[in-house]
Amino acid sequence: MNKISVIDSHTGGEPTRVVVAGGPELGGGPVAGQLQRFRSQHDRFRSAVVNEPRGSDVLVGALLVEPEDKSCAAGVIFFNNVGCLAMCGHGTIGLIATLAHQGKILPGTHKIETPVGIVTATLQSNGLVSVANVPSYRTAKGVAVEVAGHGPISGDVAWGGNWFFLVGEHGCELSLGNVEALTDFTWRIRQAVNTQGFPEVDHVELFGPPQSGGDSRNFVLCPGKAYDRSPCGTGTSAKLACLAADGQLGEGETWVQESILGSTFTGQYHWVNRARGEILPVITGTAHVNAEATLWLDEADPFCWGIRS
Repeated sequence: MNKISVIDSHTGGEPTRVVVAGGPELGGGPVAGQLQRFRSQHDRFRSAVVNEPRGSDVLVGALLVEPEDKSCAAGVIFFNNVGCLAMCGHGTIGLIATLAHQGKILPGTHKIETPVGIVTATLQSNGLVSVANVPSYRTAKGVAVEVAGHGPISGDVAWGGNWFFLVGEHGCELSLGNVEALTDFTWRIRQAVNTQGFPEVDHVELFGPPQSGGDSRNFVLCPGKAYDRSPCGTGTSAKLACLAADGQLGEGETWVQESILGSTFTGQYHWVNRARGEILPVITGTAHVNAEATLWLDEADPFCWGIRS
């Protein structure tokens, strides 16, 4: 049997499982290249860590890898129940909390190498973590798609480290009691968006009135059909890019984004290239470590490598 050492945390209710030992050897080099090798050669490892019977659809994995840039505190590859993620905001906050829990970092600013570039995370003494994400931008505004069973829906396509379709006018109640209907609705939206011109979009984000003192509440459907319990770091980054492009939020002003649970991230941005609509979003939140565990991989176990649909 082989063993994998993991540390679990949650960021605003959304879990992150950091693999701290026992991961596959990916050969070093840029993290983007390590991601390609992980995706092509070690997909069953991904499934074993986050899928049932050890995990669940909502769990996001974070594999610690050696960064090519030695000024970085760590390199990381994020993954979920169906594949790898380009970037993960809540996962980066969870990673920072995990590294602090291990005593590997102290309060201060730390660089993390991800597949989409280097991000900077600042750990404060009170546990707050601010992530300066990758440059974010909107590529299309007011895109109308025909959603099966619902009719036309209009939204924006934006990049915040992952590709999002953001919808403000939808007529849905954003509450936990409505999660099943929201999941079905946003899954249909994603299928429509993918087939009607934007195959790269793998996240759908609905917005509505705040309920916990923020500026808005969201519901985010992730690629594996699980909803984000946190306000979604890359989704909030995409939202900030849209607000900036529309002149609805000024540079340096704060935006408090609520999740479907009522947990919050605080976002700000600075312009990277105003002419191209590119911003540098900074997302602030907290994560809490809640478990350390050893996962056993036993080849005699028929579900050793996870239950995959």
